[in-house]
Amino acid sequence: MKPNYRQIAEQIIERIGGKDNVEQAAHCVTRLRLTLKDQSLVEQEALLEVPLVKGAFLNAGVYQIVIGAGDVDRVYAEFIQLTGLQATTIADVKSSGASKMNPFQKLIKVFSDVFMPIIPAIIVAGLLMGINNLFGIEFGGKTMIERYPNLQGLWDLINMMANTAFVFLPALVGWSATKRFGGSEILGIVMGLMLVHPDLLNAWNYGQSALKGDIPTFNILGLFEIEKVGYQGQILPVLAAAYVLSTIERWLKNRVPNAIQLLVVPITTITLTGFLALAVIGPVTRQIGDWITIGVVNTFEAVPLLGALLFGALYAPLVITGMHHMFIAVDLQLIGQSGTTFIWPMIAISNIAQGSATLAMLFLAKNVNDKNMASTSAISAYFGITEPAMFGVNLRFKYPFYAALVGSAIASSFIAVSGVLAPAIGVGGLPAFISIVPGSILSFIIGMVIAIIVPIVCTFLFHYVTTKRARKAALKEAA
Repeated sequence: MKPNYRQIAEQIIERIGGKDNVEQAAHCVTRLRLTLKDQSLVEQEALLEVPLVKGAFLNAGVYQIVIGAGDVDRVYAEFIQLTGLQATTIADVKSSGASKMNPFQKLIKVFSDVFMPIIPAIIVAGLLMGINNLFGIEFGGKTMIERYPNLQGLWDLINMMANTAFVFLPALVGWSATKRFGGSEILGIVMGLMLVHPDLLNAWNYGQSALKGDIPTFNILGLFEIEKVGYQGQILPVLAAAYVLSTIERWLKNRVPNAIQLLVVPITTITLTGFLALAVIGPVTRQIGDWITIGVVNTFEAVPLLGALLFGALYAPLVITGMHHMFIAVDLQLIGQSGTTFIWPMIAISNIAQGSATLAMLFLAKNVNDKNMASTSAISAYFGITEPAMFGVNLRFKYPFYAALVGSAIASSFIAVSGVLAPAIGVGGLPAFISIVPGSILSFIIGMVIAIIVPIVCTFLFHYVTTKRARKAALKEAA
């Protein structure tokens, strides 16, 4: 039966304190995102009883109602019509809620605002790299390319397409970060491209030149020299440069007469920021990035079992708070520094574990609505979107969520000890195996099997224990 989206929107409005309690409203793939005037007016329990509502929570000053892909668009359309509000973007709603955040939440919000718009490009690149990986899998002692040399051209083409987003990653980040910091997006793109200009050495050529002691430089008026070093795959240099660029541009716009702004502001902004980026910002942030990468890598190399156990157990709770967005930057930094990441495979494992616990609830749930929600949410989680599974099923019943954390921790530990790596970020679910380094695919698939079986078994076990305790409590109360 088709949901009555207008009626659902009416019930949501009623349970969040009425339309006068809503300042702004937007939506993402699965959630309504609202800024409310008074959070205390929300009737949380009643809201969770509204059809299609799978969960609701406050995060970083924004009240989020989990509805699910597809349905959220239709509910939002009715919501806007009923409240008389103007349709706004997620960024607008986040900005409205930013005043209620602490400094750490604001930092996480910056990462979220910068990386969320470019995730589709990164995922596409990861999937294409995954397809390319299939050409490199050995069977019978030979790879597919070796067996079928005529596939070389296709492999080269896909490889070029896959590498594009990573080769020009600073341009993507420059665009998104400059937009986030209030600067001109086109200048952000130019700055990002400048940092990967062909005249600048990439990491490989820089290493070769350093070994020879012959690193080319820009000689600035005989006063000092700037190394001709590019920042391909680097995140921190372009983030910092985008902030500086936006600050300089805004400062100039407030002081330069309108008649000559187009002539003066862009060239001054790019020249100053470009100089600072290559002379100061780049070297400093590259060193910071190296320290972060070395710290993360050394920690996991020293105690991979403990590190993976903690990550596998804590990643899903971080999703609830929104803090998981910072791992995108760490992932990309690792890929830029070493060509692979061990973090993203564990993220994919966490998503699979949440889906598996939800799948178990398909058989344990008592009513049809819960069963339907479990089936659709499990499929969503298996393809990388875990919010419906977590908020609609696992957190609501609690023990499936704990079961998923146990499965994620065990499976993450296995793939970490097995040295599973990914050359890119792909779809964080069952299709993730194609985005794993060919030599690690078998170990990752075993990890996937663990992430499927353990949460299902634990969910059934926790259900039995929970039910048994409830029966004992009921008997004791009756006596």
